[in-house]
Amino acid sequence: MNSQTSRSDKILVVDDSPDNVFLIKTILEEEGYTISTAENGASALAQLEASPCDLVLLDLMMPGMDGYEVTRRIRDNTSMQEYIPILLITAHDAPNVAKGLDLGADDFIRKPVTVDELLARVRSLLRLKHSIDERDEIARQREDFVSRLTHDLRTPLVAADRVLMLFQQGALGELSSQMQEVITIMARSNTNLLSMVNTLLEVYRFEAGRKTLAFQPVNLRQLLDEVVGELSPLAQAKALSMNLEVNEELTSSTVMGDRLELHRLFTNLIGNAIKFTDSGSVTIRFTSTLESGKSYYSDANNLTSSQSIIIEVADTGPGIPAEEQTTLFERFRQGSHKSSGSGLGLYLSRRIVEAHQGSIFVKSQSGQGSNFIVLLPIQS
Repeated sequence: MNSQTSRSDKILVVDDSPDNVFLIKTILEEEGYTISTAENGASALAQLEASPCDLVLLDLMMPGMDGYEVTRRIRDNTSMQEYIPILLITAHDAPNVAKGLDLGADDFIRKPVTVDELLARVRSLLRLKHSIDERDEIARQREDFVSRLTHDLRTPLVAADRVLMLFQQGALGELSSQMQEVITIMARSNTNLLSMVNTLLEVYRFEAGRKTLAFQPVNLRQLLDEVVGELSPLAQAKALSMNLEVNEELTSSTVMGDRLELHRLFTNLIGNAIKFTDSGSVTIRFTSTLESGKSYYSDANNLTSSQSIIIEVADTGPGIPAEEQTTLFERFRQGSHKSSGSGLGLYLSRRIVEAHQGSIFVKSQSGQGSNFIVLLPIQS
């Protein structure tokens, strides 16, 4: 028995010829592999659903469902959590296997198979399988660590925030003006750190598939009024004018969404507009695709022919260079502006919009401000 063989490796052999199945099964079992068999594609797919394996040896030409179709269905099956390599087995006179490789197969071997070649290709694909599994496990452990870390960090940060608030309110004694200034700086820094931790936690909840949204009808006009009211003091501190322009016909329009996540989305976009604008204004426009004459809305990735609500957040800030716009919504992509943060806010915004079957994009030129556009389908 080959010392490199893993006795835990499970291989599914799919072939409509009993003789071929017997030959391959005998060769592989002598090497210590655990073998299961299927005589057709439908049976193979059923077995994989019930009990995933580490490798599939798949005859290309079978009656009914051929190897091409089986390969396609395996690769399209999103319920399979782990990657399963596919080794196609084909006769000398079979059609070109390029189609099978394009559909997602990893390698192929010609009939009649030789023992050495078969074992070599099996070992190669199992090494690939183990490498991918190890990589995915490391990624899962990293995500779990970051998720746990950010969750645990929130507790002391929240506690510190409350203590600093008590200091500011004078509950622990009167403070000198110098101490008041120091406490204010500490509270602002703690708030910023808590916001970063919360954003990081939300990002990893989305990426780990642990984010559950509570969809219900949401009146966006009311939501935007709420967000603008909460952020107005920040704009006033910088002498910026805040404008909310709403088509009154859309006042009662609703979208199906998670109100908390949509609040987070627009707080981030409007907050960014205020943060990056030193003078001028921040304008929030609330329209729909049917009334808008702006052709660039057709650039949105998920925009369909159905009516959508458009929320624009436009500012008079420095704008965004063209080379940064292509990666703006990617994770940990920081801009060149001196006030750029962790590079997670816009990534999280994109994940929230996509979870609502919408689109988000930006139109901007250096020196001419930025316009972030969100499109969300109107509830039918």
